[in-house]
Amino acid sequence: MLAGMRPQILVVDDEPGVRKALDRGLRGEGMDVTTAADGPAALRLARTGSFDAILLDIMIPGLSGYRVLEELRALGNTTPVLLVSAKDGEIDQADGLDLGADGYVVKPFSFVVLVAQLRATLRRAAAGTAPRGPIRVAGLTIDRGTRTVRYDDAEIPLSPREYRLLVTLASRAGTVWTKQELLTEVWGDEQAATRNAVEVYVGYLRRKLSEAGAAGLVRTVRGHGYQLGDAR
Repeated sequence: MLAGMRPQILVVDDEPGVRKALDRGLRGEGMDVTTAADGPAALRLARTGSFDAILLDIMIPGLSGYRVLEELRALGNTTPVLLVSAKDGEIDQADGLDLGADGYVVKPFSFVVLVAQLRATLRRAAAGTAPRGPIRVAGLTIDRGTRTVRYDDAEIPLSPREYRLLVTLASRAGTVWTKQELLTEVWGDEQAATRNAVEVYVGYLRRKLSEAGAAGLVRTVRGHGYQLGDAR
């Protein structure tokens, strides 16, 4: 994470009230938040590599937080993870740390203490993690370390949501993504988001790519969805 950039945080919890409270609170602390309510959704989002840290509840449906963490580390994903659980036993905490967690927060927790732990985790990651390699597709370069995007020599300024949408499309260039898949990957469990939001943000992204000379890079596959292809 670079100075001046808003940290991107993934919050995973199956309790709507907890997700809403953490979303509101962390945004108030200057962070951008995406939420997920179950293990499979958390894993799909986390695998994009577009988050600075993950707050991961252990007792979630689909896949437990332990399994999500285990699969992420097996994939080589080094995003810092703070496990969150009502279990306060030493064995539970040791199991989480052995799987590669960067910290363990016990419910109920103080929000002030949680934010302090999260900021400390972000500082350690920024000091000790090598930048992730860029994604290159048809003249487009996405630097995931600095979250900058360039097309040939032109830098393209993107909002956090536009950036995450582009990274998702570029992670499997040529693959057709349905609106629902993009909604799940980019918006997670945000209840206010609809498939119309995908159309709107694809439009925003296309306009900015076009202004940089990359018109046609994001294609509509009628009746199916969108794909990132060659604009040349």
